[in-house]
Amino acid sequence: MRRIGLNILLMLLAFTIQSGVFPLLPFLAATPNLLLILTFSFGFIYGKSAGLWYGLLAGILLDLFYSGPFGFYTLLFIHLGYFNGICTKYYYEDYITLPLILSLINEVAYNCYIYVFRFLIRNKLDFFFYFREIILPEMIFTTVATLLLYRSFLFTNRRLEELEKRRD
Repeated sequence: MRRIGLNILLMLLAFTIQSGVFPLLPFLAATPNLLLILTFSFGFIYGKSAGLWYGLLAGILLDLFYSGPFGFYTLLFIHLGYFNGICTKYYYEDYITLPLILSLINEVAYNCYIYVFRFLIRNKLDFFFYFREIILPEMIFTTVATLLLYRSFLFTNRRLEELEKRRD
């Protein structure tokens, strides 16, 4: 139970930093998508159902505080959390290569989803400009942030599992 509470607290903290602190930093051209990192990390570490629930939480947070149709981000984050949860049975979670690859894939999927439903529908067809100015910098920042944060999530998860086993 502590683990779930801590993970929800991490999601709320990541959302606060992503939407409240990062926009105030003038030297950042792009920012890492912390909610995306948490969603795919928790899906990868805990499995499909946990990825789905954490994706639901992240999507609802984004839908509540950003404009657009309600459920726009929720639908995407639920799918991303679920599909990353599938990868947990195919790969051992200690290796950093798959989380980095998943970070890149998720960031591209996230930005392509936004491009299609926010820009392409309004007849803004310059995808290469969007890729060069938005997707590529965010991919780099998110991958570097994943490199730094994933190990700490994994370490915290293992420490909490040890505490739960000792308690039982």
